[in-house]
Amino acid sequence: MARASREQADKNREAIEQASSRLFRERGLNGVSVAELMAGAGLTHGGFYGHFASKDALAARACKRAFEESAARWERRIDRAAGDRQAMLANLVEPYLTQAHCSNPGHGCAAAALASDVAREPADKPVRRAYLEGFKALVQDMETTVASDSAETRHKEALIRMAMLVGAVTLARAIEGHAMSDSILDAVRERLLGPSSG
Repeated sequence: MARASREQADKNREAIEQASSRLFRERGLNGVSVAELMAGAGLTHGGFYGHFASKDALAARACKRAFEESAARWERRIDRAAGDRQAMLANLVEPYLTQAHCSNPGHGCAAAALASDVAREPADKPVRRAYLEGFKALVQDMETTVASDSAETRHKEALIRMAMLVGAVTLARAIEGHAMSDSILDAVRERLLGPSSG
């Protein structure tokens, strides 16, 4: 009996993390209540504290999970390029700089979806560290797309590319529905991949 209840508790925790990862990206860290997070997992509000000490603890775990999902997607796209750095970059940039990505933050990149909210959190909140660690992992993935023998050059170029991607999606989301939203995505795509892309 204890094993069955432990398995159910693990399933419930997994459901909470999955729902929270999506909902925090969709509505922001402060745009969703604990009751809404639990409802999103198909559970009642009362069971929350059996799984997490606080909403802050859940936010950090959900942020970490969102970045893990992003990193897994990126690694699959990099692997499909079979070592061709330009193809690796295109495989990351093309799906990132789309209105579909902008319109679905709950299933998109954690770096863009959570940046503004995390920036407003106090420095000692655990979500700040989770965001930093997740962002570092994406930067490392981006470094693999840079053709240079210099680790410093690869790192700097990866930071530039990440800033362009995250900034473009953040701005395009803010003005979604206006023609300039597409123009931002197109301009950054062209800058990163050249005028023949897209």
